[in-house]
Amino acid sequence: MKKNYQFRYGNTTVTLPIEENQVIGVIEGNETPVLDDIEGELYKVLDNPIESAPLSEVASKASSIAIIVSDMTRFWMRQDIIVPLLVRYLVEKCGRKYEDLEIIIATGTHVGGSEEELRTLVTSDIYDKVKTINHDCRADGLVYLGTTSYGTPVKVNKDAADADLVICLGAATYHVMAGFGGGRKSILPGISSLETIKHNHAYSLAPDKFITNPEIGNGVLDGNPLNEDMLEAAAMMKNLFMVTLVTDTEFRLSSIFAGHWRKSWEAACEEVRRIYRVPVKEKADVVITSCGGFPKDESLYQGTKAVDNVISALKDGGTLVLLLEGRNGGGSPDYFDWIKPLVNGTFEKELRENFTVGGYIFFLNCEQAARFNILMYSSIPAETVAPMGIKSYDNLDKLMEDAHLEGKSIYVIPTGSTVLPDVIG
Repeated sequence: MKKNYQFRYGNTTVTLPIEENQVIGVIEGNETPVLDDIEGELYKVLDNPIESAPLSEVASKASSIAIIVSDMTRFWMRQDIIVPLLVRYLVEKCGRKYEDLEIIIATGTHVGGSEEELRTLVTSDIYDKVKTINHDCRADGLVYLGTTSYGTPVKVNKDAADADLVICLGAATYHVMAGFGGGRKSILPGISSLETIKHNHAYSLAPDKFITNPEIGNGVLDGNPLNEDMLEAAAMMKNLFMVTLVTDTEFRLSSIFAGHWRKSWEAACEEVRRIYRVPVKEKADVVITSCGGFPKDESLYQGTKAVDNVISALKDGGTLVLLLEGRNGGGSPDYFDWIKPLVNGTFEKELRENFTVGGYIFFLNCEQAARFNILMYSSIPAETVAPMGIKSYDNLDKLMEDAHLEGKSIYVIPTGSTVLPDVIG
């Protein structure tokens, strides 16, 4: 008998009928309470931060405060809820004026948002009161802070470097390259130069083989060169204060951590492990998953995070059915530009000589497609991703027919971007 399973897709949902006796598990995150009083919790952690003086004490001594906020690709963390509360705290409790504050959108290498997007991120009320700008990784005048032990020259946004206090607002979640998102990523890549970002992210490739560096991966912090390099860069910033959000697997805010830029973020990462890591006894022949809808599935660049999470539950050579709308195609401006060197056989040479984040994510998707049979329901044309080894469909019935599910064991993972199966059998 078939049972209907529902998955998020863009701003809608998709329902798939699947033979129930073939489903060996529906993998969802561990239950955790959702915050009912977000304002109360935020102000509590700001007043009682981890290994830091209260923000009211720190901020009252700062003439200029830069607030670093993640961009629209991470709007699932709902910056529009937290930013107004944080600004109100700084004005009403810390005695700061709106003109003492500046919001800098941590774009990394992403294209900065339009005014409409910025108003969505921080709300129109705050946008009209507080100067809000996009970071530009290619801008002149970025400030050099020093060079890490990994050889990365750290150049950052001048306004942030000059501020008396820098408050970073981010969210901790598993990250395919850095181990976890949030925290120090607000600095590198968030407000760093293109040169800084490229040098750091180049550690994603193994030095001696054209494969992903085995020292990186979801949840990997110790020995991860990207993470350790990012930590060194963040340590060069003066007067950092961190606010890190954690959501449940339905992207509802479940906890807030604040305080010391590293210690409070690491506490958030441990909470993410508790919520998202799910033990399973065996790998399956097939995994059927969604990225979690928009903006998690706005592009292949973003959707990769879900793929890298769920393949830990998939047998080598198994089939991954991926629901990814992909309204923005590859996501990164240069993502699909790498098809030409892939086809020409010059991919490794060109990526190592001119490393880009979009190029690495493209490589990672090709690497995943070589290991697994990836069937993707998406708005991205089939001919576009065919050279990568990914099969894209605009017809769900045809996809399910080609998946050849008969007699195969199946995991259903409704939200792949927030769940990390851990095979313990």
